[in-house]
Amino acid sequence: MLTHISHERSQSLLRQRNLLALTSVALGLALVVTGGLAATRDREVVLVPTIAKPLSISKSGVSADYLELVTRDASLMLLNRSPEGLDYWMAQILELASPAHHGSLKAELVRIVEEQRGSDVTQAFVIKGLIVDPNKLTSEVHGTLKTLVGAQVIASDERRFRFDWSYQGLRLGLAGFTQINTPENPEENDDAE
Repeated sequence: MLTHISHERSQSLLRQRNLLALTSVALGLALVVTGGLAATRDREVVLVPTIAKPLSISKSGVSADYLELVTRDASLMLLNRSPEGLDYWMAQILELASPAHHGSLKAELVRIVEEQRGSDVTQAFVIKGLIVDPNKLTSEVHGTLKTLVGAQVIASDERRFRFDWSYQGLRLGLAGFTQINTPENPEENDDAE
């Protein structure tokens, strides 16, 4: 009798082992198939759903529409500043910075913060146009840069700025920022003006 019970118990354990092995093989195959699909499929991430047109960014590069919107937002953030918000201003720009260029951008921004801290000088920028080149990861913005002391406008000049970007993985990062000389503004180039 004990032999019969032992045999039934052994057969039950054998069926459970075989079922577990079959399930493991099926899950392993499913993992291999989904891993293969994930590796060969273009990854896309939908960005900012509140804009007027659908945007995406993929491993193949940045679209011109996305680069234009990022340039617009970065230029407004970078070129509109007041002494009261300098720490926030610098932190927000550094969040946009490419990891490889973070140190050089921070050094330039710290210089600007030190110069402007404690003053009454405020800067405002009004965009008039944008040009983007997603292949070279550059963009240009031009418009009116106003300098105010208190509430009085002391300068209002047409300026053009170039943004250099880097793209790694699915992250677009600010690599550099330069003022471009124009016939109306023949000054030397100023980084992070």
